[in-house]
Amino acid sequence: MFLYLVWKHINLPDPTPLQYDIAHYLANGPRKCCIEAFRGVGKSFVTSAYVLWELLRDPQKKIFVVSASKQRADSFTTFTLRLIEEMPILSHLRPKENQRSSRIEFDVGPAIADQSPSVRSVGITGQLTGSRADIIIADDVEVLNNSATADMREKLLERTKEFSAILKPLDTSKIIYLGTPQTEDSIYNKLPDTFEIRVWPAEVPADPDTYGSNLAPYVAKLLKRLPAGSPTDPMRFSAMDLAERKAEYGRAGYALQFMLSTQLSDMDRFPLKIRDLIVMDTQVEKAPMKVEWLPDLKREWKQLPNLAMQGDRFYGPAAHSDEFKEYTGSVMAIDPSGRGKDETGYCVIKMLNGFLYVRRAGGLPGGYDTATLTRLATIAKEEQVNHIVVEANFGDGMYTELLKPIMARIHPCIIEEVKHSVQKERRIIDTLEPVMNRHKLVFERSVIEDDYKSAQAYDADNKYTKTLVYQLSRISYDKGALKHDDRLDALAIGVSYWVEKIGQDADRGIASEKQRLLDEALRGFMDNAFQVGTPRKDRWFTLKGR
Repeated sequence: MFLYLVWKHINLPDPTPLQYDIAHYLANGPRKCCIEAFRGVGKSFVTSAYVLWELLRDPQKKIFVVSASKQRADSFTTFTLRLIEEMPILSHLRPKENQRSSRIEFDVGPAIADQSPSVRSVGITGQLTGSRADIIIADDVEVLNNSATADMREKLLERTKEFSAILKPLDTSKIIYLGTPQTEDSIYNKLPDTFEIRVWPAEVPADPDTYGSNLAPYVAKLLKRLPAGSPTDPMRFSAMDLAERKAEYGRAGYALQFMLSTQLSDMDRFPLKIRDLIVMDTQVEKAPMKVEWLPDLKREWKQLPNLAMQGDRFYGPAAHSDEFKEYTGSVMAIDPSGRGKDETGYCVIKMLNGFLYVRRAGGLPGGYDTATLTRLATIAKEEQVNHIVVEANFGDGMYTELLKPIMARIHPCIIEEVKHSVQKERRIIDTLEPVMNRHKLVFERSVIEDDYKSAQAYDADNKYTKTLVYQLSRISYDKGALKHDDRLDALAIGVSYWVEKIGQDADRGIASEKQRLLDEALRGFMDNAFQVGTPRKDRWFTLKGR
């Protein structure tokens, strides 16, 4: 009933059955719980109403609200205080003149004097110690900005352990997590066994067993009367609305943000692993004839930003040959940008003796503009590229025609177009997986650093999903698996160009090179062993006579 009054006060439609179910769980659920509900369901609004309901029942309670950012936490407190000031039923809770009343913290009128305010908000990286609370609400403490890497998630999990020290040792004390998992290795999967997790996905799941006992009973009942894929809260999101969001987020993102299933995005579904790469410093003109791969923790590149799955790491080479030689060739692959938020993906790959060396890779925010084309031409010149391959599926060849005069002016080289008709995800995986599994793909160390840095200019929703490493480690065979794939597609186009040429055996190539050098040395020896100008026939008979 109280939730209904709050909804009416802020001119919202009646609460939906699913929102009522979340509210009921908040009020009657266990002391330590985690509520995972899909984005847009209104869980923060419902929880704000729950806070007011608790203060209405007992004004002496102390409530601590923690979010990923202080701004987010303050918004929760501000909204709660405003409802107290506006709703007649809560008028007696309005702070008195001698009480705290701000968007950071406030007291309710009947509360007795205490060091801790009735409601206080703080960011997860803020000052948590020194507070005491009856109820701790962790409202979206996990976001992509603080959980994209394994190190970030470990630090975040350590911060949340402080909650136990803040919580009052009472039977009525509560810790409540609200959120949606942001990664396949979400901290919500690592909460202690003392927490109960309840999940409300956006659709009736096709495989409810993936949620185990965490699936909300309300959704479990829907399984008996609705087909899989039906909206669980059609008053909030229709099937069409969810279909649009699936297209926007990609299948992997949708599985996390709306289906709340990290198991649906399990590592085994993503065949490309960064541990199969070799990361090392490379040169512009030449490289070792052979590079050895070994996933040894002693060779892990710990200082590199790692956006791959939990446990997946970058490794340096175990060893490389002493023989260095100029690259067989250098190709730049370009995946032109369409309209909207796409990037122009590019990748420079050089080949030597069956190994592919990724010297440059990234994305440019422009598309057909002169600045972007000039930048690509400049990179081609710096890397001494002798062949450019352009994805021609977009623009019907127009991109190549615009690029040609700029390349002719800055760095003349061959330019050709390629077209693809198979599903993009399958084409990318089928191209990269064999090469990576054979450990033939070598990344220049600065490529990974620059890839990460260049994506930080984007907003919070895109600064990680735009990176090549994120795309490489998150692609699956599902259509639309990635929100962005521009940089990864450019890598696949470049590898595809060389794929027919890397069947040669590296050891055979080294042996062949040694034989060539030996032959040259022998010829040089023979030329210098006899007098200059003497016919070879005479030299031979002279030698025999001796």
